[in-house]
Amino acid sequence: MPISVQINLRVPDLSVRDVSGRRRISNGDVRFWKVIDVETLPKVGDAIELSARTIIFQATVKRVNWEDDKNCFVVACHYAKRSIALEEFESLKTDLDWTMKPLLPLA
Repeated sequence: MPISVQINLRVPDLSVRDVSGRRRISNGDVRFWKVIDVETLPKVGDAIELSARTIIFQATVKRVNWEDDKNCFVVACHYAKRSIALEEFESLKTDLDWTMKPLLPLA
């Protein structure tokens, strides 16, 4: 029986080149959230396969916690590669199943 879990994904920063030169997109203060169904609850260190729009990518499980207020497990993951391509980052941002949330509320 599948288990619904909430994925909390951290992605690396990235550099993009535009007409003004290079600029850095910092992702240290945001996370991407998505609810998925899994057959078994992942363990810390496991690799899991995730998708966004037209891409499939790997993430590494860093923490698994039960959250009473959400009534589900939250699986904290890091994007498996050291860097993320702009196309993959844009796919995450524009996929309606993923939600980009700041870690701290905006003032």
